[in-house]
Amino acid sequence: MNPFYHSTRDNSRLVTSKQAILTGIAPDGGLFVSDAVGETKLDVAALPSQTYHQTARQILGMLLGDYADEELASCVGGAYAANFDTPAVTPLSPLGDDWLLELYHGPTCAFKDVALQMLPRLMSVARAEGGRDIMIVTATSGDTGKAALAGFAGVEGTGVTVFYPEGKVSEIQHLQMATQTGANVAVCGVNGTFDDCQTEVKRIFANREVAGRLAGRGVTLSSANSINVGRLVPQVVYYADAYAQLARRSVIAVGDVVDFCVPTGNFGDVLAGYYAKRMGLPVGTLTVASNSNRVLTDFFETGVYDRRRDFIQTISPSMDILVSSNLERMLYYLTEGDCERVAAWMRELADTGAYSIGDDLLAKLRETFRCGCATDDETRATIRATWEGNHVLVDTHTAVATCVMGREAHRGHQRVCLSTANPYKFSPDVLAALGEDTAALDDFACMDRLQELTGTCAPPQLSGLRDAPITHDSLCERDEMTSFVERACARVFS
Repeated sequence: MNPFYHSTRDNSRLVTSKQAILTGIAPDGGLFVSDAVGETKLDVAALPSQTYHQTARQILGMLLGDYADEELASCVGGAYAANFDTPAVTPLSPLGDDWLLELYHGPTCAFKDVALQMLPRLMSVARAEGGRDIMIVTATSGDTGKAALAGFAGVEGTGVTVFYPEGKVSEIQHLQMATQTGANVAVCGVNGTFDDCQTEVKRIFANREVAGRLAGRGVTLSSANSINVGRLVPQVVYYADAYAQLARRSVIAVGDVVDFCVPTGNFGDVLAGYYAKRMGLPVGTLTVASNSNRVLTDFFETGVYDRRRDFIQTISPSMDILVSSNLERMLYYLTEGDCERVAAWMRELADTGAYSIGDDLLAKLRETFRCGCATDDETRATIRATWEGNHVLVDTHTAVATCVMGREAHRGHQRVCLSTANPYKFSPDVLAALGEDTAALDDFACMDRLQELTGTCAPPQLSGLRDAPITHDSLCERDEMTSFVERACARVFS
């Protein structure tokens, strides 16, 4: 594949995939894309005979064309050999007549691990050619932060700074970040929402004065959010591997179409499914499942993206997002590479809070995408029904998707719901959904009761947090985030 990438807003400046991964976000604020996605097709017939590692090497090689085969082999082996609790990496399990793709078997019990165990290795390979120190700056709605910390902690020549919205992540998510060890990590809560954190991180990347000061110390900023193409590409793999698992079970024949339903806020996870479809995987529809912050549902229903609405704090906090950054990449492909049009929409979103793509493009979008949303009450009811009806325990994000999928008419295809987090990351809400009174219980008491009630086990990396010392307790305002990053750089790279 052609190894070059460019911004969604300007195709005149080309960079290699290694440069795109190191940079994170394009200098003009756009996201890196490649026009070659889909030019080379997957050998679908070969997928069922391949391991996860083999499929990962194949897909990464197709999308990151300037990485050598031996470099990718090393990255894949390091990311997945010992860091997941199953050799399948992302196993498929039945859910009634449908399927759950379990993406939470990594070190932090969330789907972000699949990419964030890979990204530091991809960066290290790319960094070896340039030599500069890299500070990863990331906003998190809950899961990306810990996955980034776990992936980058102790990586030579790299630091990681994570911002999260104070009081708007689960207590387990907070403890996962606040107890992180490592001399090269920094964590800070922000008084605001995830969108505030994400918007400010983008501004930090665009701040040339900051970039100049850091460059003087030999430091470059990059991102571990899904705005980084190195975060997005590894997620394509589990769509192909899910298809292979279905074929190995003789549930489908090679060439049969499979539909996917994805709980999403920032649009990165479902966009990876779109990449897989462009690359030849027989994907039918991709259902975008949202919680009460239904900005994506409204967009796919009307063609108008409008963030001018009240933010709603829900029991699925990783989806509490009003500005879905990765949608910009989808718009680029939807318009067949019209950078000027994409840039104009992004300016309109920044200036007015909304933009409209028109009926023709909306109809084109609906050829692949469906949408739906679930309230907290519907999410709770789905958790209870899934447990009582199938003896399957799901978290508050997966339940959003299973609720939406359950309302859809079955089109005769096998359906896979992406299960994005271990339910024990959200023990109080899952336990309450099962009808238990949690008012007098802290998160760990809820975890204990959930184990007792269901006969399932909390992962040790979550249950062990009750005795872990707090190592990060910083809190700042949004306008203080830049100075926090610079202080972190000075400390980590002194």
